Amino acid sequence: MSDVSTRCLDTFPEWLRALAADASELAKLLGSEAVSEGARRNVAGGLNYLFKSLDLIPDGIEDLGFLDDAFVLRVAAAIAVAGSPEVRQVAPVLARLANESALVSEFLGADYARLESYVKGLSKGAARGRTVDEIISQPHVRSSFVSEVESWAASYDVPTFSRDEKNLVKMKSFLSTKLPAA
Repeated sequence: MSDVSTRCLDTFPEWLRALAADASELAKLLGSEAVSEGARRNVAGGLNYLFKSLDLIPDGIEDLGFLDDAFVLRVAAAIAVAGSPEVRQVAPVLARLANESALVSEFLGADYARLESYVKGLSKGAARGRTVDEIISQPHVRSSFVSEVESWAASYDVPTFSRDEKNLVKMKSFLSTKLPAA
């Protein structure tokens, strides 16, 4: 087993356990004037992904179904921090998740660029009829969205993630197949 595989098998279950708390912390940033609009757009796009009906890996797939959500939040944070490095000081959750995206990059290798491109596109998309523009610019939409994220986080049931290298192979295969070409 490679060093990257070992680190992934050790870390991915932790990311799944922290997913609800990470989403809640990120949602709190959406109304913060201390966070640049560009960073908030990336956060909103990443959070909106939680509600997409057709995400990269269906949420019902045991062991893997929510791992793509954890990946997307980390990549969205990395994009936010790259565009607004000063956000590291005011939003430690963004700094932490952005740093953790390095493991996603190591794990996916060349497919990381495709995931990054996909996540960048989320800031232009919609889920449940709600766009990122509406979340950022309309306080009532943002408030409703934050409440929905909090409700999702409260009901999130941490899935299992077996410490089995086959899960890593399946994860890479899913993403390699489902990610749009760069």
